[in-house]
Amino acid sequence: MPDLIEKNAPAQGAAVSAEPKPEKPRSLGLDAWHDLRKRPVFIISAALIVLLIAFAIAPSLFTSVDPRAGDLRLHYLTKPNYLHFFQADWFGYDGQGRSIYARMIYGARASVVVGICVTAGVTILGGLAGMIAGYYGGWVDTVISRVTDMFFGIPLLLGALVVLNAFTTRTVWSVVFALVALGWTQMTRVMRGSVITVKQADYVTAARALGAGTGRIMFKHILPNAIAPVIVVATIALGGYIATEATLSFLGIGLQDPTISWGIDINSAQKVIRTAPFALFFPAGMLSVTVLAFIMLGDAVRDALDPKLR
Repeated sequence: MPDLIEKNAPAQGAAVSAEPKPEKPRSLGLDAWHDLRKRPVFIISAALIVLLIAFAIAPSLFTSVDPRAGDLRLHYLTKPNYLHFFQADWFGYDGQGRSIYARMIYGARASVVVGICVTAGVTILGGLAGMIAGYYGGWVDTVISRVTDMFFGIPLLLGALVVLNAFTTRTVWSVVFALVALGWTQMTRVMRGSVITVKQADYVTAARALGAGTGRIMFKHILPNAIAPVIVVATIALGGYIATEATLSFLGIGLQDPTISWGIDINSAQKVIRTAPFALFFPAGMLSVTVLAFIMLGDAVRDALDPKLR
């Protein structure tokens, strides 16, 4: 009998060691990332956004043509050569003989910089104001909410027109300033509502009972659990800010030469839409794809972060 027990002992030990270990519970972020990787919409939109960021960071990798170099011998009547891939005449030339393809690539930089900087600015400014209003409540909430309502009543595009008219030279940073100064109200409302819901949770009450300070409660307990709706709104709004910048540039109030912008190119091409529609189609198409990519990304993030939508 002892011999049989000794012979069976390794087998039993091997069976015990072969048992799968219990998986560790995933956090909300890891769970959302695990869900996002299975969504084709997220993969497609993320790939487009990575490509746009590559255009903005290193446009010379995609074209060696100077987007500001014009040749008046080349004009709208010079038709695009769609077989000359990634060359200067691939999408034709504009009225000053500049390569539309090169300007389309270099135009991504202004749009991406404006979109990311404005989104970061309104998220920080609006998120901080909303967190203070939602956490403290009372007269603090009343004051911040009334100020928010005042700014919320100003249309973003109309307000940006007024603000940018005060600048003699309009650059990327002046456009960013105008959009941040007027666009933070939505983030404030979203963060305020989320904080009001989260601050009533048991773990916040327990942290307060254990003597945790206001800063620790707000940034360690409330913010990580209230930030999800803000991330969703910010991701979707990023595409809207890019479209707003292009609209301002199209109207002649946004970016100005020598800055390269899709809105500026659309404005210059509208005069020849009948004779050279390609001059309008390519920058407008690039703008549409960019906005659509960020909206699709925001929708995918929203579905992943909201358990009710799974």
